[in-house]
Amino acid sequence: MIFNLGSINADHVYRVAQLPHAGETVTAQHYARLLGGKGANQSIAVARAGGQVVHIGAVGADGDWMVELLSADGVDVRHVRRGQGASGHAVVTVEQSGENAILIHAGANRALRMEDVEAALAEAGLGDWLMLQNETNVQVEAAHMAQDRGMRVAYSAAPFDEATLRAVLPHVTLLMVNEGEAAQMTQAMGAVQVPMLCVTRGARGVLWTEAGCPEAVTIPARKVVPVDTTGAGDTLAGYLVAGLAAGLKPERALQGAVGAAALAVTRPGSSGAIPKAAEVAAFLGQE
Repeated sequence: MIFNLGSINADHVYRVAQLPHAGETVTAQHYARLLGGKGANQSIAVARAGGQVVHIGAVGADGDWMVELLSADGVDVRHVRRGQGASGHAVVTVEQSGENAILIHAGANRALRMEDVEAALAEAGLGDWLMLQNETNVQVEAAHMAQDRGMRVAYSAAPFDEATLRAVLPHVTLLMVNEGEAAQMTQAMGAVQVPMLCVTRGARGVLWTEAGCPEAVTIPARKVVPVDTTGAGDTLAGYLVAGLAAGLKPERALQGAVGAAALAVTRPGSSGAIPKAAEVAAFLGQE
């Protein structure tokens, strides 16, 4: 079983010819309101990969539609709390090349209570996984509790925050960062030792290192024409943890995760772009 303490956001997505520079106003070519947030994206990725996932989170009074979408995708939403304030939301600007710029307001995602985490993890067992990102509060306390229960902790250190990373790191089984976050981490903390480390490097694929294994593993990226890179890292994270939770060897789980992320960037949006397991299998089978 996988538990995910994660953000739930309404993504307000604007497609533009080119990302605006400071002081510049550009006209949007298209607008859509979509379900997003690193947490929601990762839960949906786990579910579409075939994993069982319990989402721990919160939305505001305006968030029922997001909880319904999570549930419709097979995510267990019994531990998503409804509050009175605003839900988390993001303004996502995507240019024609697929590159994006994102502004996030945390809203209900920063009003989580430890009692909500305790109620959810009471259902967890030895060897279950807890997924975390840096878009909520109580990550450190949740990671500590999960470790005490014999769970494995997968942590996406994004958006990068050195203080949170230092506090969560002693409890982490799998650390997932992109190339930029890895550089920030190394500059701030030097070499970081964790049981498993996954560094995503865009078109150059994924670098995997594991304690006790002298050789790093490189998984090449799949060649696709990108439409929208939003949520690609979350797709990879969800598929990777789902594969590991199912007992796959890391290299096998990474192959599926990289394939899923490649498919995701060929589609617009974040959670809606995440492929299902059968699509990923068919895509990988074509090569």
